[in-house]
Amino acid sequence: MRRKGYAPGVAALLAALVTGCTGGPTDGGTTTESKAGETAGPVAAPGKYRTLYEPCGAVERSMLRDLLPGAAELPEEQQEKIFRGTAAVTYDTDRRVGCSWKADSPDASHNLRIDVERVVSYAQDVSDDQRALEVYTRKQDAAQLPAPAAGGQGGTGAPVTGAPGAGGEPPSGSPTPPGGTASGSPTAPEGLEPRVLEGLGDAAFLDDVLTRAGSTAQHRTVSVVFRTSNVIVTVDYGEQPARVTEIPDSKELQEKAQGLARKLAERFND
Repeated sequence: MRRKGYAPGVAALLAALVTGCTGGPTDGGTTTESKAGETAGPVAAPGKYRTLYEPCGAVERSMLRDLLPGAAELPEEQQEKIFRGTAAVTYDTDRRVGCSWKADSPDASHNLRIDVERVVSYAQDVSDDQRALEVYTRKQDAAQLPAPAAGGQGGTGAPVTGAPGAGGEPPSGSPTPPGGTASGSPTAPEGLEPRVLEGLGDAAFLDDVLTRAGSTAQHRTVSVVFRTSNVIVTVDYGEQPARVTEIPDSKELQEKAQGLARKLAERFND
């Protein structure tokens, strides 16, 4: 019996379908087919922390009394208002929270601020921890810590970058207001310069900035920034004496700021 032949058009169509199902690319390369629900590559691990604690209630009352000595001289009702703190306005309390306190006394005014940020990476191949490290490193670079004397390593695992003289006199050519130091120039005593801190979170550094403009009193702000996994915490603690001739004590402010930072770090281990 004579076989029935296929029409030329049908034969061409069948050949194309077979080639499309079994054949490879014409350039000799390989192809990777992804099934429904599969990803194109490995997904980076999520961060350790998924939520944040409420910072206004994170500082013990006894510590707040020490950090804000002027509040102890006020009536009980005013003390409660100060110690309650003012929560920062944020749009997602699982991503960022903050709180601030301020107390004035006849001798000096003190201010305290806490900022807590949970970093999330939206890149499939970059983990939350990696992204948090990038954010932390930018903060450390912006502080312009003085380079270690012996070329030591910073808390990020890389050499500390910073402008020479950042821990003492302002660089040559920097404008200096009459009767004071250039605004934003750290002037901590020797041994208390801005530096990387050990044993605080995964990485940490301290900045110490003394500002003065014109004839106003000098204001010192000590900042301690640390990273633990995908969370970055910043503690800013400042003092401004009432007398123009007085300079806030670096050692005392640094010790108190570090003490609070270490207490906050412990909360992530609970």
